[in-house]
Amino acid sequence: MTSTLTVRAMEPGDWSLARSIYQEGIDAGHATFESSAPDWESFDQSRLPKHRHVAASADGTALGWAAVSPVSSRRVYAGVVEHSVYVASAARGLGIGTALLQALIASTERDGIWTIQASVFPENDASLKLHLANGFTIVGRRQRIARMTHGPLIGKWRDTLLIERRSDRI
Repeated sequence: MTSTLTVRAMEPGDWSLARSIYQEGIDAGHATFESSAPDWESFDQSRLPKHRHVAASADGTALGWAAVSPVSSRRVYAGVVEHSVYVASAARGLGIGTALLQALIASTERDGIWTIQASVFPENDASLKLHLANGFTIVGRRQRIARMTHGPLIGKWRDTLLIERRSDRI
């Protein structure tokens, strides 16, 4: 599959499929505390334009996406971002997450970003395996950090694991 896979910059026209992939992850209950995927305008305003990637099949169908947001507006944290990686359920296990994460690492390092971080639910084994295999480490656990407001786990307190990757090039 990865030989026919293209990872490229996300364009506004990709958002409809990428948003569906995002919502699919939200609905599964182990991806995020968010209850719905945003519209393009909200996504566009909150993610750094140079670090939005989409993985597409040979026919151009979006199979996954990755993007980053700044963690702070303070200048000292300009090299620290929080990221998201989502892969369509029908395309999981095909190397798409790895391709997206590697593209994200490359683009952020080219731009002087030294830390990529995220919070992952401990139950999200696939995400943890993907990140650990690509140089991320678990740096802490936040216990009962928030309650789910949607899906099958509504009202349940959740822990998250803080993961990060520090560039050895910057």
